[in-house]
Amino acid sequence: MYASTSIVTGNVATDVKFTNTTEGVPVASFRLAASERKFDRETNRWTDGDVTWYSVVCWRHVAENCAVSLHKGDPVVIVGRLALREWEQDGRAGSTLDLTADVIGHDLTRGTATFERTRRVEMPDAA
Repeated sequence: MYASTSIVTGNVATDVKFTNTTEGVPVASFRLAASERKFDRETNRWTDGDVTWYSVVCWRHVAENCAVSLHKGDPVVIVGRLALREWEQDGRAGSTLDLTADVIGHDLTRGTATFERTRRVEMPDAA
């Protein structure tokens, strides 16, 4: 399975789930709904196309910031690595688009945001 860098815009479709791995690494995940919006000249209205669903996961500082910054329904822009994952469970099979997010931001074409820089505590070098 190969991963490629992609840029995806859409809406946060679920609450962000935040946890730490057993090694203490922060991880956050949520579902993203993305659909193309087109203007239909015949009806003189905007229409939504089919929805593409993504399972988004982010790690470390991105995960911590997502946990406090993103909410269900927020429009976002995500840069990350996209991979198609095949699955089978309880006799059912399917595929999921997994997006490992490297960069996430609110989509400012749809609203405004206020940025607050996080301060990181630097760990001293081991001598």
